[in-house]
Amino acid sequence: MCTEQHHTVVLGATNKPERYANQAIRLLKEKGYSNITPVHPKLAESEGLPVTNKLTDVRQPVDTLTLYVGAARLTSMIDEITQLKPSRVIFNPGTESVPLQQALDETGVPWEEACTLVLLRTGQF
Repeated sequence: MCTEQHHTVVLGATNKPERYANQAIRLLKEKGYSNITPVHPKLAESEGLPVTNKLTDVRQPVDTLTLYVGAARLTSMIDEITQLKPSRVIFNPGTESVPLQQALDETGVPWEEACTLVLLRTGQF
């Protein structure tokens, strides 16, 4: 799939450049990914992109959902994430959630514990 068409949702987007979620958005753009949906409950914009405030507002099919939200918060989002039906989910370091991973297994959504930044830098994204 070409990078322009690949739809990536960044859950836990931020405007803070030192945060990994922000770095991921910037690196996705640098690597040619233009179909990016940052998600954060209160932000309006991140790295020049409009922010979606809830996963349930994402209308386009999702190729990759990359997580930058702690496991405690993810537990309350399990239904939203499984209903989104992403083609894959990336659990970045610190976001690992056994309940969400089990729910993804049950719904047939592939997932991996990896670092989006490393995957992008090494051509494995």
